[in-house]
Amino acid sequence: MPDGLEGERVDAALARMFGFSRTKAAELAADGKVRVDGSAAGKSDRVSGGAWLEVEMPAPAAPVRIVAEPVEGMEIVHDDDDVVVVAKPVGVAAHPSPGWSGPTVIGGLAAAGFRISTSGAAERQGIVHRLDVGTSGLMVVAKSERAYTLLKQQFRERTVDKRYHSLVQGHPDPLSGTIDAPIGRHPTHDYKWAVVAEGKPSVTHYDLIEAFRAASLLDIKLETGRTHQIRVHMSAHRHPCVGDLTYGADPTLAKRLGLTRQWLHAVRLGFEHPGHGGWAEFSSPYPDDLAAALETVREESA
Repeated sequence: MPDGLEGERVDAALARMFGFSRTKAAELAADGKVRVDGSAAGKSDRVSGGAWLEVEMPAPAAPVRIVAEPVEGMEIVHDDDDVVVVAKPVGVAAHPSPGWSGPTVIGGLAAAGFRISTSGAAERQGIVHRLDVGTSGLMVVAKSERAYTLLKQQFRERTVDKRYHSLVQGHPDPLSGTIDAPIGRHPTHDYKWAVVAEGKPSVTHYDLIEAFRAASLLDIKLETGRTHQIRVHMSAHRHPCVGDLTYGADPTLAKRLGLTRQWLHAVRLGFEHPGHGGWAEFSSPYPDDLAAALETVREESA
Protein backbone atom coordinates (compact mmCIF):
# COMPACT_ATOMS: atom_id res chain seq x y z
CA MET A 1 0.00 0.00 0.00
CA PRO A 2 1.53 3.39 -0.99
CA ASP A 3 2.51 5.58 1.96
CA GLY A 4 0.43 8.42 0.47
CA LEU A 5 -2.77 6.49 1.27
CA GLU A 6 -2.00 6.29 5.00
CA GLY A 7 -5.24 6.65 6.98
CA GLU A 8 -7.59 6.41 3.99
CA ARG A 9 -10.71 4.24 4.11
CA VAL A 10 -10.40 1.01 2.15
CA ASP A 11 -13.05 2.02 -0.41
CA ALA A 12 -11.44 5.42 -0.98
CA ALA A 13 -7.96 3.91 -1.28
CA LEU A 14 -9.11 1.33 -3.85
CA ALA A 15 -10.94 3.99 -5.85
CA ARG A 16 -7.82 6.14 -5.99
CA MET A 17 -5.49 3.27 -6.84
CA PHE A 18 -7.58 1.51 -9.48
CA GLY A 19 -9.85 4.27 -10.83
CA PHE A 20 -13.22 2.65 -10.18
CA SER A 21 -16.02 4.11 -8.04
CA ARG A 22 -16.17 3.93 -4.27
CA THR A 23 -19.42 2.00 -4.62
CA LYS A 24 -17.63 -0.69 -6.65
CA ALA A 25 -14.78 -0.71 -4.11
CA ALA A 26 -17.27 -1.11 -1.25
CA GLU A 27 -18.95 -4.00 -3.11
CA LEU A 28 -15.59 -5.77 -3.47
CA ALA A 29 -14.92 -5.36 0.25
CA ALA A 30 -18.43 -6.57 1.16
CA ASP A 31 -17.90 -9.65 -1.02
CA GLY A 32 -14.69 -10.52 0.84
CA LYS A 33 -12.49 -9.75 -2.15
CA VAL A 34 -10.24 -7.26 -0.36
CA ARG A 35 -7.57 -8.37 2.12
CA VAL A 36 -5.04 -6.25 4.00
CA ASP A 37 -2.05 -8.10 5.45
CA GLY A 38 -3.91 -11.38 4.93
CA SER A 39 -7.14 -10.37 6.70
CA ALA A 40 -10.46 -9.48 5.09
CA ALA A 41 -11.00 -5.72 5.08
CA GLY A 42 -14.27 -3.83 5.36
CA LYS A 43 -15.00 -0.76 3.25
CA SER A 44 -14.59 1.65 6.17
CA ASP A 45 -11.41 0.12 7.63
CA ARG A 46 -8.42 2.45 7.57
CA VAL A 47 -5.28 1.48 5.68
CA SER A 48 -1.66 2.06 6.62
CA GLY A 49 1.31 2.76 4.40
CA GLY A 50 3.35 -0.32 3.57
CA ALA A 51 0.49 -2.76 4.27
CA TRP A 52 0.12 -5.74 1.89
CA LEU A 53 -3.02 -5.33 -0.20
CA GLU A 54 -4.73 -8.17 -2.07
CA VAL A 55 -7.70 -7.44 -4.33
CA GLU A 56 -9.66 -9.94 -6.39
CA MET A 57 -10.42 -7.70 -9.34
CA PRO A 58 -13.79 -7.80 -11.10
CA ALA A 59 -13.97 -9.12 -14.64
CA PRO A 60 -13.43 -6.34 -17.18
CA ALA A 61 -16.61 -4.70 -18.38
CA ALA A 62 -17.75 -5.31 -21.91
CA PRO A 63 -16.62 -2.53 -24.23
CA VAL A 64 -19.12 0.28 -24.67
CA ARG A 65 -20.31 0.62 -28.26
CA ILE A 66 -21.19 3.81 -30.06
CA VAL A 67 -24.74 3.54 -31.38
CA ALA A 68 -25.50 5.81 -34.33
CA GLU A 69 -28.82 7.30 -33.24
CA PRO A 70 -30.35 10.64 -34.28
CA VAL A 71 -30.60 13.11 -31.38
CA GLU A 72 -33.77 15.16 -31.43
CA GLY A 73 -33.10 18.84 -30.84
CA MET A 74 -29.30 18.70 -31.22
CA GLU A 75 -28.25 21.67 -33.35
CA ILE A 76 -25.08 21.90 -35.44
CA VAL A 77 -23.83 25.40 -34.64
CA HIS A 78 -20.63 25.21 -36.70
CA ASP A 79 -18.91 22.63 -38.88
CA ASP A 80 -15.56 22.63 -40.72
CA ASP A 81 -12.73 20.22 -41.48
CA ASP A 82 -11.37 20.34 -37.92
CA VAL A 83 -14.25 20.79 -35.50
CA VAL A 84 -18.00 20.52 -35.14
CA VAL A 85 -19.73 22.66 -32.51
CA VAL A 86 -23.11 21.45 -31.27
CA ALA A 87 -25.81 22.80 -28.99
CA LYS A 88 -26.56 19.77 -26.82
CA PRO A 89 -30.13 19.34 -25.58
CA VAL A 90 -30.93 18.28 -22.03
CA GLY A 91 -31.14 14.51 -21.52
CA VAL A 92 -28.23 13.74 -23.84
CA ALA A 93 -24.83 12.41 -22.71
CA ALA A 94 -21.58 13.48 -24.36
CA HIS A 95 -20.58 9.88 -25.12
CA PRO A 96 -21.57 6.29 -24.26
CA SER A 97 -20.75 4.97 -20.80
CA PRO A 98 -21.65 1.91 -18.70
CA GLY A 99 -25.22 2.17 -17.42
CA TRP A 100 -26.28 4.90 -19.88
CA SER A 101 -28.71 3.75 -22.58
CA GLY A 102 -29.94 7.15 -23.71
CA PRO A 103 -28.86 9.34 -26.64
CA THR A 104 -25.32 10.71 -26.96
CA VAL A 105 -23.65 13.54 -28.84
CA ILE A 106 -21.24 11.08 -30.46
CA GLY A 107 -24.09 8.80 -31.51
CA GLY A 108 -26.03 11.73 -32.92
CA LEU A 109 -23.06 12.93 -34.95
CA ALA A 110 -22.45 9.40 -36.26
CA ALA A 111 -26.09 9.12 -37.32
CA ALA A 112 -25.79 12.44 -39.15
CA GLY A 113 -22.77 11.17 -41.09
CA PHE A 114 -20.02 13.13 -39.34
CA ARG A 115 -16.53 11.66 -39.26
CA ILE A 116 -14.91 12.31 -35.88
CA SER A 117 -11.30 12.13 -34.72
CA THR A 118 -10.26 8.61 -33.73
CA SER A 119 -8.14 9.94 -30.86
CA GLY A 120 -9.24 9.20 -27.32
CA ALA A 121 -10.91 6.13 -25.80
CA ALA A 122 -13.02 4.13 -28.26
CA GLU A 123 -16.37 5.24 -26.81
CA ARG A 124 -15.47 8.95 -26.65
CA GLN A 125 -13.40 9.58 -29.74
CA GLY A 126 -13.17 13.27 -30.55
CA ILE A 127 -14.58 14.35 -27.19
CA VAL A 128 -12.36 17.02 -25.61
CA HIS A 129 -14.82 18.16 -22.90
CA ARG A 130 -18.23 17.18 -21.60
CA LEU A 131 -21.50 18.56 -20.31
CA ASP A 132 -23.71 16.80 -17.75
CA VAL A 133 -26.71 14.94 -19.14
CA GLY A 134 -28.92 17.49 -17.38
CA THR A 135 -27.03 20.53 -18.68
CA SER A 136 -27.71 21.97 -22.12
CA GLY A 137 -25.50 24.09 -24.35
CA LEU A 138 -22.35 24.24 -26.41
CA MET A 139 -19.82 21.48 -26.95
CA VAL A 140 -16.96 21.29 -29.44
CA VAL A 141 -15.98 17.90 -30.87
CA ALA A 142 -12.71 17.32 -32.75
CA LYS A 143 -12.95 15.96 -36.29
CA SER A 144 -9.22 15.80 -37.12
CA GLU A 145 -6.40 14.27 -35.08
CA ARG A 146 -4.60 17.62 -35.01
CA ALA A 147 -7.71 19.33 -33.71
CA TYR A 148 -8.08 16.76 -30.94
CA THR A 149 -4.49 17.25 -29.78
CA LEU A 150 -4.62 21.06 -29.88
CA LEU A 151 -8.05 21.36 -28.25
CA LYS A 152 -7.12 18.95 -25.45
CA GLN A 153 -4.04 21.07 -24.83
CA GLN A 154 -6.14 24.25 -24.65
CA PHE A 155 -8.54 22.70 -22.15
CA ARG A 156 -5.59 21.40 -20.12
CA GLU A 157 -3.93 24.83 -20.12
CA ARG A 158 -7.27 26.54 -19.32
CA THR A 159 -7.18 28.92 -22.28
CA VAL A 160 -10.67 27.96 -23.49
CA ASP A 161 -13.37 30.49 -22.56
CA LYS A 162 -16.29 28.45 -21.21
CA ARG A 163 -19.27 30.59 -20.19
CA TYR A 164 -22.45 29.40 -18.56
CA HIS A 165 -25.59 31.15 -17.41
CA SER A 166 -27.28 29.83 -14.31
CA LEU A 167 -30.33 30.86 -12.35
CA VAL A 168 -29.49 30.31 -8.70
CA GLN A 169 -31.59 30.59 -5.59
CA GLY A 170 -31.29 33.76 -3.54
CA HIS A 171 -28.67 36.47 -3.95
CA PRO A 172 -24.97 35.57 -3.70
CA ASP A 173 -22.84 37.75 -1.44
CA PRO A 174 -20.81 39.24 -3.02
CA LEU A 175 -22.87 39.59 -6.19
CA SER A 176 -19.71 38.96 -8.24
CA GLY A 177 -16.89 36.80 -7.01
CA THR A 178 -14.77 33.67 -7.19
CA ILE A 179 -15.32 30.31 -5.53
CA ASP A 180 -12.03 28.49 -5.02
CA ALA A 181 -12.75 25.17 -3.30
CA PRO A 182 -11.51 21.63 -4.06
CA ILE A 183 -14.03 19.13 -5.43
CA GLY A 184 -13.99 15.35 -5.03
CA ARG A 185 -16.32 12.42 -4.56
CA HIS A 186 -19.07 12.95 -2.01
CA PRO A 187 -18.11 11.05 1.16
CA THR A 188 -21.44 9.18 1.41
CA HIS A 189 -23.23 9.46 -1.96
CA ASP A 190 -21.26 7.92 -4.82
CA TYR A 191 -23.36 9.62 -7.52
CA LYS A 192 -22.61 13.09 -6.13
CA TRP A 193 -19.58 15.34 -5.81
CA ALA A 194 -18.74 17.73 -3.02
CA VAL A 195 -16.30 20.30 -1.70
CA VAL A 196 -13.82 18.12 0.19
CA ALA A 197 -10.35 18.84 1.53
CA GLU A 198 -8.70 16.09 -0.53
CA GLY A 199 -10.48 17.08 -3.76
CA LYS A 200 -8.95 18.52 -6.92
CA PRO A 201 -8.41 22.30 -7.20
CA SER A 202 -11.58 23.89 -8.62
CA VAL A 203 -12.17 27.57 -9.44
CA THR A 204 -15.44 29.18 -10.53
CA HIS A 205 -15.89 32.89 -11.34
CA TYR A 206 -19.37 34.41 -11.37
CA ASP A 207 -20.96 37.80 -12.13
CA LEU A 208 -24.53 38.93 -11.57
CA ILE A 209 -26.57 39.51 -14.74
CA GLU A 210 -29.96 40.18 -13.17
CA ALA A 211 -31.42 39.91 -9.66
CA PHE A 212 -34.98 38.81 -8.96
CA ARG A 213 -37.03 38.46 -5.81
CA ALA A 214 -36.16 34.81 -5.17
CA ALA A 215 -33.25 34.15 -7.52
CA SER A 216 -30.26 35.57 -9.40
CA LEU A 217 -29.18 35.06 -13.00
CA LEU A 218 -25.40 34.63 -13.13
CA ASP A 219 -22.75 34.62 -15.83
CA ILE A 220 -20.25 31.94 -14.84
CA LYS A 221 -16.74 31.33 -16.14
CA LEU A 222 -15.02 28.06 -15.35
CA GLU A 223 -11.29 28.15 -14.75
CA THR A 224 -11.23 24.40 -14.13
CA GLY A 225 -13.58 21.70 -15.44
CA ARG A 226 -14.52 19.30 -12.64
CA THR A 227 -17.58 17.07 -12.82
CA HIS A 228 -20.67 19.00 -11.60
CA GLN A 229 -18.37 21.94 -10.74
CA ILE A 230 -20.89 24.78 -11.03
CA ARG A 231 -23.61 22.78 -9.31
CA VAL A 232 -21.33 21.78 -6.43
CA HIS A 233 -19.80 25.23 -5.94
CA MET A 234 -23.12 27.09 -6.01
CA SER A 235 -24.64 24.59 -3.60
CA ALA A 236 -21.67 24.92 -1.26
CA HIS A 237 -22.11 28.71 -1.54
CA ARG A 238 -25.71 28.13 -0.33
CA HIS A 239 -27.16 29.26 -3.65
CA PRO A 240 -27.91 26.05 -5.58
CA CYS A 241 -28.94 26.17 -9.23
CA VAL A 242 -32.71 26.48 -9.38
CA GLY A 243 -34.21 23.06 -10.08
CA ASP A 244 -31.09 21.14 -9.01
CA LEU A 245 -32.72 18.83 -6.47
CA THR A 246 -29.60 16.63 -6.29
CA TYR A 247 -27.66 19.53 -4.79
CA GLY A 248 -30.24 20.99 -2.44
CA ALA A 249 -32.52 23.19 -4.57
CA ASP A 250 -36.06 23.94 -3.38
CA PRO A 251 -38.43 21.39 -5.01
CA THR A 252 -41.42 23.71 -4.53
CA LEU A 253 -39.76 26.47 -6.55
CA ALA A 254 -38.70 24.01 -9.25
CA LYS A 255 -42.27 22.70 -9.57
CA ARG A 256 -43.71 26.22 -9.74
CA LEU A 257 -41.32 27.07 -12.57
CA GLY A 258 -41.97 23.79 -14.41
CA LEU A 259 -38.32 22.72 -14.15
CA THR A 260 -37.28 19.07 -14.14
CA ARG A 261 -33.53 19.81 -14.23
CA GLN A 262 -31.03 22.41 -13.07
CA TRP A 263 -31.24 25.88 -14.63
CA LEU A 264 -27.80 25.78 -16.22
CA HIS A 265 -26.84 26.40 -19.84
CA ALA A 266 -23.46 26.50 -21.61
CA VAL A 267 -24.17 29.74 -23.41
CA ARG A 268 -20.81 30.65 -24.94
CA LEU A 269 -17.64 28.82 -25.98
CA GLY A 270 -14.44 30.37 -27.30
CA PHE A 271 -11.14 28.77 -28.28
CA GLU A 272 -8.16 29.14 -30.60
CA HIS A 273 -9.25 27.37 -33.77
CA PRO A 274 -6.97 24.37 -34.37
CA GLY A 275 -7.12 24.88 -38.13
CA HIS A 276 -6.47 28.57 -38.82
CA GLY A 277 -5.19 29.60 -35.38
CA GLY A 278 -7.59 32.52 -34.98
CA TRP A 279 -10.05 32.97 -32.11
CA ALA A 280 -13.39 31.24 -32.66
CA GLU A 281 -16.41 31.97 -30.47
CA PHE A 282 -19.93 30.56 -30.51
CA SER A 283 -23.13 31.22 -28.57
CA SER A 284 -26.35 29.36 -27.84
CA PRO A 285 -29.74 30.79 -26.79
CA TYR A 286 -31.62 29.43 -23.78
CA PRO A 287 -33.76 26.37 -24.56
CA ASP A 288 -37.51 26.68 -24.10
CA ASP A 289 -37.76 25.20 -20.57
CA LEU A 290 -35.10 27.54 -19.15
CA ALA A 291 -36.44 30.58 -21.01
CA ALA A 292 -39.98 29.93 -19.69
CA ALA A 293 -38.76 29.48 -16.10
CA LEU A 294 -36.72 32.69 -16.30
CA GLU A 295 -39.71 34.63 -17.64
CA THR A 296 -41.85 33.36 -14.77
CA VAL A 297 -39.25 34.46 -12.21
CA ARG A 298 -39.03 37.85 -13.91
CA GLU A 299 -42.83 38.30 -13.89
CA GLU A 300 -43.06 37.30 -10.22
CA SER A 301 -40.47 39.97 -9.39
CA ALA A 302 -42.23 42.78 -11.25
